[in-house]
Amino acid sequence: MNESIDDLTVEYEENGQILIKELDKVVLSKGAWTTILFRYQQWRPESDDYGPDKYVIRRYKKSGGEYRQQSKFTISSADQARKIVDALLPWIEK
Repeated sequence: MNESIDDLTVEYEENGQILIKELDKVVLSKGAWTTILFRYQQWRPESDDYGPDKYVIRRYKKSGGEYRQQSKFTISSADQARKIVDALLPWIEK
């Protein structure tokens, strides 16, 4: 049950192996609609380690006392994250 923002995670485990390891999260907005930016790594069985950092923005809606994911946008690389930051900076620094 995801009754609290603290309960929301991208971490995923299967058969005792963490396949998606959450490294950090930042709550961007709170309320009935909550937006969270997660930093995570995915397990790569072929190399027996975790891959590079990835990022995902997820929107949750609280309904019936529980948060349910409504949408997500995955930022697949640090390069893509930098491009997003570079695009946003001129707009917000006006």
